[in-house]
Amino acid sequence: MRRRIYLVDDHDVVRAGMKAVLGDRFDIVGEAADVPGAVAGILQTLPDMVVLDVKLPGGGGAAVIERVQHILPDLKYMALTVSTSRDDVANMMHAGVHGYITKTTSTNELPDLIEQTVQGLRPVSPDVAAFLLDIDEDIAAGSTIEGLTPREREVVNLIARGYSYRETAARMNISVKTLENHMGNIFEKLSVASRHELAALAYEEGYVQPPSG
Repeated sequence: MRRRIYLVDDHDVVRAGMKAVLGDRFDIVGEAADVPGAVAGILQTLPDMVVLDVKLPGGGGAAVIERVQHILPDLKYMALTVSTSRDDVANMMHAGVHGYITKTTSTNELPDLIEQTVQGLRPVSPDVAAFLLDIDEDIAAGSTIEGLTPREREVVNLIARGYSYRETAARMNISVKTLENHMGNIFEKLSVASRHELAALAYEEGYVQPPSG
């Protein structure tokens, strides 16, 4: 089954080039040139992966991820950009991008890098690889509940108050599978390994009051 890819870049020529390079291997289900168009198009087409630039009208690639990830938590994102700025790399990694590839990458390599990203790996160009350890440490150091998305904070609130996965999913009007995806993202962002550790962190940060007695 062919992967479904959505393209986001504010240059028509770049999108046309990506379609020419990727069209034989993937289904290009849509494209957009700015943040609002990308968010609407992604939610309509439900791709497997989004290839997006860092710099976009309307807020940048990070804004696309932040507006979509709580609705489609399994969606993968690859940044394809000219920027090797540490700030841009950090901003995209904080937002949740799964791969960061520069536009100097060979067109022969790009399809394989996209496939790796869809499979859950994190390919990055050599130009930015040196930043990753520091960025990962920064993300870990800043991993507090307040840094989660609003939907993830809602999950934490219910789980820490003692609701089961099924009860939490019902209260949020989502499936248990979607809740499990949220929990996986929360565990990774907060560096906890269980719902009990999550509850303890929520109590410690004063986000939820521990049960009395």
